[in-house]
Amino acid sequence: MDMLNHTVQESMLGASMDLEIFQKCVQSNIVLLTQVVCRKLVIPDFEQFTLNINRLYENIRSIKEGEVANYIPQLAKVSPDHWGVSLCTVDGQRYSVGDTDVPLCLQSCVKPLKYAIAVNDLGTNYVHQYVGKEPSGLRFNKLSLNFQEKPHNPLVNAGAIVNCSLINQGANKAEKFDYIMQFLKRMAGNEFIGFSNATFQSEKETGDRNYAIGYYLKEKKCFPEGADMVSALDLYFQLCSIEVTCQSGSVIAATLANGGICPITGERVLSAEAVRNTLSLMHSCGMYDFSGQFAFHVGLPAKSGVSGAILLIVPNIMGVFCWSPPLDRIGNSVRGIHFCHDLVSLFNFHHYDDLRHCAKKLDPRKETRETQHKTVVNLLFAAYSGDVSALRRFALSAMDMEQKDYDSRTALHVAAAEGHMDVVRFLIDGCKVNPFVEDRWGNIPLQDAIKFERHEVVKLLTEYQETYVKRQMGAETSEEQMSLENLESMV
Repeated sequence: MDMLNHTVQESMLGASMDLEIFQKCVQSNIVLLTQVVCRKLVIPDFEQFTLNINRLYENIRSIKEGEVANYIPQLAKVSPDHWGVSLCTVDGQRYSVGDTDVPLCLQSCVKPLKYAIAVNDLGTNYVHQYVGKEPSGLRFNKLSLNFQEKPHNPLVNAGAIVNCSLINQGANKAEKFDYIMQFLKRMAGNEFIGFSNATFQSEKETGDRNYAIGYYLKEKKCFPEGADMVSALDLYFQLCSIEVTCQSGSVIAATLANGGICPITGERVLSAEAVRNTLSLMHSCGMYDFSGQFAFHVGLPAKSGVSGAILLIVPNIMGVFCWSPPLDRIGNSVRGIHFCHDLVSLFNFHHYDDLRHCAKKLDPRKETRETQHKTVVNLLFAAYSGDVSALRRFALSAMDMEQKDYDSRTALHVAAAEGHMDVVRFLIDGCKVNPFVEDRWGNIPLQDAIKFERHEVVKLLTEYQETYVKRQMGAETSEEQMSLENLESMV
């Protein structure tokens, strides 16, 4: 995308683009360009959407709460002022704000990724012979197993250590690490994936609790036959020390949001089974002891790490990667949690926001004008054809039954002109629509009924207009009476 932007800027300045350069630009952005040409972008008004994202980012920047993780010495050196947010949609639209090109360690954000790799390679049944699927209800680094004497899930330390023994079995440590690095590189669309040896050494030197967990797992025979616990633990420390930027992390998140297909390259990296399982566990277990509250308030799969990273998935829409090192007492990024809350408060991304009759939030997936046009067309066509059943469905789905077309005509205008008594009766009795709306020529529905000699409709609308006027006058009187009563009570 950077190459494409640079080339476009040069073209605008008068530089030419030969076929070879054009092909290089198109090949790396073919998914996005195809969606643009076909007008099928998941977020049509991306500019307006990013303005809202930027506003959320700026509002949260001033938060100074939390402490940088200090039990791993290398993490304690990171500046608490870092704050970055990157997002990547499932069709490759990108936006970043803040410190999004600074390398940071994945830490626990790598746990769902290596679980996804294990399921992709070995299948669900095999992986869950060794690790459970339930939230533990305990701290992530507890020496605890479930009733089957397995780690509770792959996102606590015990489960993640066992998971390291499952991937690429039979290979040596170097081959295992390289295999996972290449996998993550593909998930990130070949963008930045690095490694911090200093953090790795720091992890090993201060990892007494994890060594204790490892020996506890070995005692309970939690590893597959022939697996070496020390090698698994070594790989565990290495994977926590893998580096990304917010930008490359957002592509990894978008690959999960896109069902395992990287939105940048179009390559299927993970199986649908692996992605479904991973998102399910992230939803229930991904945010340490805050997982239940996060699922309740945010309603999206996510995983946090003590580096201050949060990997957030909005299924079928986008992946988000936040980074701010100061953590709350549970171990989640303070600014990151605030951002996730604010994102879902503004947009209808919560898993249950799409339920009928829920409070309406912004839906960036819809092109407002186009959607409204389709709604009006459907409403007026149902009135024209006398389809009361369709109108009843529209009304039950909270559609505005007084919408107007380009001539300012409503469904009542159309039904009155066509003489559809059932439709007119439903609109006035069931929906209580306004009978005095004027179209472009200054006509109200009653005048259309008179013009086309719909005598029964004329009689019905005449009576309804009188009732409507009385009801409106009664409502005004009631409001005045309430205001008077309120004033008297205040006095």
